[in-house]
Amino acid sequence: MTKANSTTDETIEAGAVCIVKHWLDAPKIDENTLADDLTRHFYYTLGRDKVGESHLYLYNALALTIRDRLVARCRATRQHLHKQKTRQAAYLSLEFLMGRALGNALLNLDMTDSSRAALSEYCTSLERVAEAEHDAGLGNGGLGRLAACFLDSCASLGLPVMGYGIRYEYGMFNQSIDNGHQIEQPDNWLREGHPWELSAPEQAVRIKFFGHVEIYKDKNGREHRAWVGTQDVLAVPYDVPVPGYRNEVVNTLRLWKSEATDEFDLSEFNAGSYSEAVARKNLAEQITMVLYPNDASENGKELRLRQQYFLSSASLQDILRTWVSRYGEDFSDFAQYHVFQLNDTHPSIAVAELMRLLLDEYELDWDAAWQITSTTMAYTNHTLLPEALERWSVPLFAKLLPRLLEIIYEINARFLAEVALHWPGDHDKQRQLSIIEEGPVQHVRMAYLAIVGSFSVNGVAALHTELLKQGLFNDFYQLWPQKFNNKTNGVTPRRWLAHCNPGLSQLIGSKIGANWVADFSQISKLRDLAGDKAFQQQWREVKQANKQRLAAFVKARTGVEFDVGMLFDVQVKRIHEYKRQLLNVLHVIHLYDRIVRGDVEQFVPRCVLFGGKAAPGYYMAKKIIKLINNVADVINKDPRCEQLLKVAFVPNYNVSAMEVICPATDLSEQISTAGKEASGTGNMKFMMNGAITIGTLDGANIEIRDAVGAENFFLFGAKAEQVEEIKRHYNPSQLIAADEDLARVMALLECGHFNLFEPHLFDDIIAAIRSPNDPWLVAYDFPSYVQQQQHAALLYHDQDAWTRMSILNTAASGIFSSDRTIQQYSDEIWRLTPM
Repeated sequence: MTKANSTTDETIEAGAVCIVKHWLDAPKIDENTLADDLTRHFYYTLGRDKVGESHLYLYNALALTIRDRLVARCRATRQHLHKQKTRQAAYLSLEFLMGRALGNALLNLDMTDSSRAALSEYCTSLERVAEAEHDAGLGNGGLGRLAACFLDSCASLGLPVMGYGIRYEYGMFNQSIDNGHQIEQPDNWLREGHPWELSAPEQAVRIKFFGHVEIYKDKNGREHRAWVGTQDVLAVPYDVPVPGYRNEVVNTLRLWKSEATDEFDLSEFNAGSYSEAVARKNLAEQITMVLYPNDASENGKELRLRQQYFLSSASLQDILRTWVSRYGEDFSDFAQYHVFQLNDTHPSIAVAELMRLLLDEYELDWDAAWQITSTTMAYTNHTLLPEALERWSVPLFAKLLPRLLEIIYEINARFLAEVALHWPGDHDKQRQLSIIEEGPVQHVRMAYLAIVGSFSVNGVAALHTELLKQGLFNDFYQLWPQKFNNKTNGVTPRRWLAHCNPGLSQLIGSKIGANWVADFSQISKLRDLAGDKAFQQQWREVKQANKQRLAAFVKARTGVEFDVGMLFDVQVKRIHEYKRQLLNVLHVIHLYDRIVRGDVEQFVPRCVLFGGKAAPGYYMAKKIIKLINNVADVINKDPRCEQLLKVAFVPNYNVSAMEVICPATDLSEQISTAGKEASGTGNMKFMMNGAITIGTLDGANIEIRDAVGAENFFLFGAKAEQVEEIKRHYNPSQLIAADEDLARVMALLECGHFNLFEPHLFDDIIAAIRSPNDPWLVAYDFPSYVQQQQHAALLYHDQDAWTRMSILNTAASGIFSSDRTIQQYSDEIWRLTPM
C-alpha cells in the first residue's frame, strides 16, 4: 500500500470513528421526550401551527416521532449483526399486506399510553389520529398478510430476517359498490406520503431486461457468457422498520421501486421529441406502478414477469453486494450464512438469477454456483390450484430474459439426467417433470424450477402438504422425499388480538397475566376459566362492545343497521368460487324463504356480513358480489325480516376493516370445498378472537378442529378424499329435486326474484350450480351446511354454552400463532440463531 493510500484509508477510518462516536453521543430519544419530539416534528419538520379538521399532519408528526425510535433500534440491530458472522434469512415475497403501521408500532414499543398523553395536548385521541393513516395494501389477501405476520414474528423472536418486496405505487384497488356491482378505483396509497419508510438511493442496483447473450473466452480459454444490449432499470430501496415485541429488535422490510437509469434522453428532448424522451423513464417506472397487473394480455404477462424478476434480481444483488463488501468474492462459505425463502412461486426465478450472478458476475463454475444455489433456496407453496402456478411462455422469456432462459435450459438438462437415472427409459416421466413444458408453445414451469433449485419445499397446512406430496408434486416427492415438509401457517397475536381487540386483551391479561402477548402458548390457561359464570359474563360484555363498534362501521359503510343482539355471521375474504361465498348466500336465501313462509319457530335472528374483492378480470366472482348485494337489498327492505335477518356487503375490505370485524364475529365462515384451500389465516384470526368456526375439513380448518375439539366446531361437507368420487357421478339437478330447502332456494333464484328488473342476470350462476361439472360441489354440500347452520343457531340460544365454546376457541388458538410457525421455519429450515 502506498503512503498516499494509507493516509486516505486512515482518514476514512477516522471519519467512520467520528460518525460512530457522534451517534453514540447523540441526544437520547425515549418515552420521556415523546411529547417534545411530537411537537418538534409538527411545528418544524412539517411546518404546521394548528391541527385543523384534518389529522393528517398530526398523524405524520406522531409517525415520525415513533420512527425516530425505530431507526435507533434498527441501527442497533444492524450493528449487532455486523459484529459477528451470523446466518441470516431473506424472505422474498411479491406481496406484503402490512395494513396500518402506527398501532402495531406503538404496541410493540409499549408507547400507546405515552402517545395518548402526548396527543391529549392537541385535544384529540389516538384513535382519531390513527384513522388518517392509509393501509399499505401491497397484497391481494392471505399471502401478503401472512408475509406481514411472519415479519412481525421474526422480529419478536429476535431472528435475523430481512423482508424483500416491491414498493407498488398503487396497491390493491379500492372497491366501491354501485347498484350491487363492484367498481374498482386506483389505490394511490402513497398520495400523502409514507412516513415510515427511509429511502437509500445510494444502494440502488441495476436490473437488466431484453438484449442478447454473447459468448467469449478469457485468456485461459475458459468460455464465458455476457448479457449485453440490455435495457436497464434501477431498483431503488425503501426501508420500512419492523419492530419486535418489546425486545429492542427492529428488522427491515426492503421495498424496491423502479426508476429509469436516465431521467430522459436530453438530445431527443432538445430536438422536440418530448414523448420519446420520457418513454424509457415511463417504461421503467411501470414495473412497480401497480400490484399484480392484469395478465390477460401479452403486455400484462410481460409486465408481471418483469415484476417477478425485478424483485428477485434486486434482492439477490443487494445480498451479494453486502457479502462482497465484507468478505470479498470468496463464496466458499456463503451458503452457511444465507437462506432465501421464496414465498410462493412468484419469486422462483431467483433460482436462475442467483446462478446468473454467481456464474457471470463473480465467475464461479457451474458446480460451485449450483451447490450454493441449491443449498440456500427454500420454497413455500401456497396453492393446490394448478392454474395458480406461474407458467411463462418460452418466447416471452427469450425476449425479456434471454440469459435466464439459457440457465434454465441447463438446469433442466442436468435435472432430467437425474430423472433418467431414477426412472430409466421412462420418457413420459421426463416429460411430466421437465421444467420446460412441451406443447404448441413451450412454457417454463416456475414451480418446478423452484422445487429443483431448493433444498426445502413446504406446504402451509397438514392436509395441504399431504395433497402436494400425493397429488400436485407427487413425482418430485418420489424423487426427493427429504425435501418436503409442512409448516402450518399462523397469524401474529400482537395485531390480531392484542391490538385489534384491546377489551379482550385487557380481560385476558387480568386473568392470566400479560406475558401471553409474547408467549402465546400461555393463552391455553383460559381453558380453566371457560365454565366460570362471572368470567363468561365479562367475555360477553367485551363481545357486545365489539359488536357495537362493528355495527357502527357497517352502518357508516353500507347504511345497513345491525342489531347487536343478533348472531353475527361473517364471511370476509377474497371472492373466489372455491371459497364458496355462493354457498353462504344460498343459505341466506334459505333463511329468507323460511321467514317469508312463517317458519320462524326457534329462528335465531342473525346479521350476515360479507366482504372481499374480486379480481378485476374474474367474471363469476363479480357476479357473486352482485348476487349478494341484490339478495341483501331484497331482505333489508322486507319488513318481515326486520327483526330476524339483516345482510350487508361491506365494500373495500382490507386489513383495517378486519381489525374491526374479527373481534365482533360470533360465527366464522370457512366453507371452501375440501381440498382447495391451502391453509387459510382468516380462520385463525377469528378463532383467536373467540369466534366459532363453521367449516369443511379443508386447509387449517382440520387443525383448528383438532385443537379445539369436534364439539366446538361446526363441521359439514364432503371430505377431500371423497371429492373426486363424488364428481364422477355428480348430478346436482337430482340433488336439488331431492332436497326441499334447496329446491325452494333455486326456485327463487330461477324465477328472477332477486333480479326482477335485470332479466337473466344470474343465469350463469344458476347454470354453474346445476352443472354436473361444478368443481366446487355447491349443491352437494348445501344440505349438511344448512343442518350445521341450524345447529349453530340452536346453540346460540344458550348464551352460557356459546360463551364457553367461544372461550375454548381462544384458549386453543395458541398453536396458530405465527411465532410458532416462524420458530419451526427457523429450527427446521433456516437454522437461525436468535439475536
